[in-house]
Amino acid sequence: MNLINRLEMEQMRKNIPVFKAGDTLRVHVKIVEGDKQRIQMYQGVCIKRMNNGLGSSFTVRKISGGFGVERIFSLHSPNVDRIEVVTSGMVRRAKLYYLRKLQGKKARIREKRPV
Repeated sequence: MNLINRLEMEQMRKNIPVFKAGDTLRVHVKIVEGDKQRIQMYQGVCIKRMNNGLGSSFTVRKISGGFGVERIFSLHSPNVDRIEVVTSGMVRRAKLYYLRKLQGKKARIREKRPV
């Protein structure tokens, strides 16, 4: 069991910022098209974070063309190039599924004020 844990620790990424549900994130994702590779940004609100070692993931929701779009990213995936925290939100829940039903100004999240 220690060998498995050690192998998982070696495969984990080290440059992950501290974030939680309610934060606005900008995720840089590597996209492979044929033999070319480019980086695409995906910005939205983190509505869920699951910590499970190497299988950790987070869900980001944004509004695109009037429709809500959610995308699940693996935290330690090689396709995720970089994660930036744009704003830090002030929420009282760990999973923000209630945002799916809200529109417009009701779907806003209060920002944490810097101390």
